[in-house]
Amino acid sequence: MGSTVFTSCEQSDDTAVNRQVSSDVSARLVGLGFDVTNRAPIKFEGGYLVEGDIYLTDADLRTMAKPVRVPNTEQYSTNNLVKGTPRNITVYIPTSSFSATYVSAVDEAIRRYNAQNLVLTFSRVNSSTGAGIVFTRLRKSDERQGVLGSSGFPTSAGNPYNQIMMSGILESTYHLTVNGIATIMAHEMGHCIGFRHTDYFDRSISCGGSTSNEGASTVGANLIPGTPAGATLAGKSWMLACTDGGDRPFNNDDKTALNYLY
Repeated sequence: MGSTVFTSCEQSDDTAVNRQVSSDVSARLVGLGFDVTNRAPIKFEGGYLVEGDIYLTDADLRTMAKPVRVPNTEQYSTNNLVKGTPRNITVYIPTSSFSATYVSAVDEAIRRYNAQNLVLTFSRVNSSTGAGIVFTRLRKSDERQGVLGSSGFPTSAGNPYNQIMMSGILESTYHLTVNGIATIMAHEMGHCIGFRHTDYFDRSISCGGSTSNEGASTVGANLIPGTPAGATLAGKSWMLACTDGGDRPFNNDDKTALNYLY
């Protein structure tokens, strides 16, 4: 990894004050086990962006219960996973909003997943109608704030989270390649099917700064058997919380986690 670190996933109003959440919302997030200190939550698309890339609504905050466990090993999944496997998840990215580089990056992210021969596969489609995951572009104000992308976790019904919001300036401003953008896309797709950050227990591993535990919250942070204790920057897991924009294909432990869940 280089010296430049971007958050792997994060939208809203033009001014910082308009993006701040209320003290009540902040307190509710703390009570649910989320970290609001090392990365402050912000208002985002009618809800909130928490810990850099987790999208939550007021309804989510009302229905969540307090967390019950905080594991301490490398790979983690949420309580809700995609059901009905074998299953193909269709993915749509609008060419009116994204360049050909982004389309190639989606194809590469899909290729990486499908190469694992999982019971969960992905395919790109040319219409948003009925698509399982739809890519949309972040607002320009969020792109200027350095937000790279955001997504959420599977539903209680067992469906993948259905939207990934991406910055459209990853190539023009950050000079990311197809593989670098594909890594960020694969990361967000990982959240959509139930993966937490590899270093969720200490974001400083990939993001730098002081020790920061994201917390299990009620979405869960469940140990995936067969993955090693701890997480390292050198391991370059595709689900590390922060990225330098480089290429991070699945490492062996990532593959173990994917094959265990799907």
